[in-house]
Amino acid sequence: MPTNRSDAKSLFATAVKTWRGRLGISQEELAGRAGLHRTYVSDIERGARNLSLESIEKLAHALEISVSTLFASRTAPHETGSGDSPDELVEILFVEDNADDVELTMRAFKRAKISNHVQVVRDGAEALDFLFGDGTHINRRISRRPRLILLDLNLPRIGGLEVLRRVKSDERTRMIPVIVLTTSQKDRDIAESRRLGAETYIVKPVDFQRFSQVTPQLSLHWALVRPVSVPPA
Repeated sequence: MPTNRSDAKSLFATAVKTWRGRLGISQEELAGRAGLHRTYVSDIERGARNLSLESIEKLAHALEISVSTLFASRTAPHETGSGDSPDELVEILFVEDNADDVELTMRAFKRAKISNHVQVVRDGAEALDFLFGDGTHINRRISRRPRLILLDLNLPRIGGLEVLRRVKSDERTRMIPVIVLTTSQKDRDIAESRRLGAETYIVKPVDFQRFSQVTPQLSLHWALVRPVSVPPA
């Protein structure tokens, strides 16, 4: 059934409140960042305002996301049809051997209040062991596979492209979205990654804005981000 204007306002209000909550800022601070009156922001979050495109752009900029991301997040967590409980933590498998890149990415997730469990593995062989329940992960319950894989390409033991090939060639894991991490948009491995089935890529280091820009493409925005409490107005 089509969404009426009142429902659209309510969904947009929820999106603004949720993104504000992830940043841990008040309505007053959001208003200041966006150059809007606090009462205007309050009305938006109550679903009582018709917004201009200019105001939407200001809000998105203040929330450190794109306009498309803000609109893509209008759906409430329980409406995704994913089958996940809103409070369920969904695993993200992060395959990266560079300790500095791991620290920067985890810091970005923490700042964005992404509270899902992130499993970090340091090489390609361990990534495959984790996914298929082999080696040091032989006792892991493999039925609970990650919902997203962040995959660096330059890995020891087994390289990232080979990990990607095995993930996408196995019926048990081929549907898991893979985001390739690269050092340059001109990386010659990007084309090969797409050919093997990677959904998209992020130029390192991974930050909140880059991550939020690619997740709507994967229909994983609400599946990945656990709802957080909204700070007082």
